[in-house]
Amino acid sequence: MKPFAISWRTGLWAAAGIQLLTSTTALATEITVWCWDMNFNGATMKEAAARYAATNPDVTLNIVDMAKADVEQKLQAQLASGTTEGLPDIVLIEDYGAQKYLQSFPDAFEPLNDKLDYSQFAPYKVALATLDDKTYSLPFDSGVTGFFYRSDLLEQAGYKEADLQDITWDKYIEIAKAVKEKTGHVMQGLDTSDSGAINILMQSAGSWYFNEDGTLNIKDNAAFKAALTQYQKIMMTPEIWKPISGWNEFTGAFTSGEAASVVTGVWITATIKAAPDMAGKWGVAPIPKLDGVEGATHASNLGGSSWYVLSSSAEKDAATDFLATVWGKDVDFYQKILVDQGAFATYLPAREGPAFKASDDFFGGQPVWANFSTWLQAIPSVNYGIYVNEVNAAIAAQLPALAKGGSVDEAIAAIDAQVSQQIQ
Repeated sequence: MKPFAISWRTGLWAAAGIQLLTSTTALATEITVWCWDMNFNGATMKEAAARYAATNPDVTLNIVDMAKADVEQKLQAQLASGTTEGLPDIVLIEDYGAQKYLQSFPDAFEPLNDKLDYSQFAPYKVALATLDDKTYSLPFDSGVTGFFYRSDLLEQAGYKEADLQDITWDKYIEIAKAVKEKTGHVMQGLDTSDSGAINILMQSAGSWYFNEDGTLNIKDNAAFKAALTQYQKIMMTPEIWKPISGWNEFTGAFTSGEAASVVTGVWITATIKAAPDMAGKWGVAPIPKLDGVEGATHASNLGGSSWYVLSSSAEKDAATDFLATVWGKDVDFYQKILVDQGAFATYLPAREGPAFKASDDFFGGQPVWANFSTWLQAIPSVNYGIYVNEVNAAIAAQLPALAKGGSVDEAIAAIDAQVSQQIQ
């Protein structure tokens, strides 16, 4: 795929492979960015570049759009080879993979502590990109989670917004049974081979699959056992969910009107709102919490990514200044990308802007973004470690047996054994 090149130096756009020549071309600074999804990540970077160009007209931003897997594969291969030629100046990295890059390739990324005020970003997000007291990312979007629900269907079952605050997952199951009985609708779509829900439950309890020192934390992890036990309860209540597989079936379960809720990241908001006939029929509440787990909260995260500057970049000073100037200070910028792209970022001062405070008629007049901003700050910080994918695969392998009533203790032992073998 050819890179999608954008030049703001002359105010014109250039398609990939077409060079716009001006008398200042030789003096221009070119910053190359690798990312995925031009409708979301690339679009926000375009807006940031346009703002930066207002005071830095000789800076050109080249956004190279690739599939997420291709970004990861190219970055991994290039860093592993030790060859820096061809690397970008800025790269987007998913939060779950951040520590793997930082620990596997020391000194490959530029620490930004002296350039950014990290107290202005969500603490959990900063922790994900911190190693040995140095922080390496410009924190971008959050996967702060919410309990999205069909307010009309839940009202038919006897539940209003006030009834959905500070609930446990057992209460969620109780509500789901009432919704099925009174409306005929299932509560959610559920893929019994997807471990994403376990990630949500774990972080909401302030726990993860690894200790702070990176050692495995599965076998004797009380929060992990509670998460699997709770999820098994849901899976063994088949009348409240619809079997699904893959992204299209996941979104189709609730966009079709069949499922009455979805518990996932804030990034699903645009998908829900893509059905205008459902306006006023949706609401959002905090996610349920794990009962009986010390420190359990109603806040968690699923997904999210951040921007990193490569230490090998010849333009790392310009790249860092660009990130610090726009992404690290411009409150209005965050209002615009929230409205235009639905990008819910983790820059805390942005929540004081008008877009974040506005009520949303689609969600019954709720101040949706303000609520998510509050939940964002409550997300427990955990150490994702460097083997998240391996753990998720091991968990996914055990979920089908748990759905049939299998032993949670046996599942935990199998997960621990599989991951231990893989990370030796």
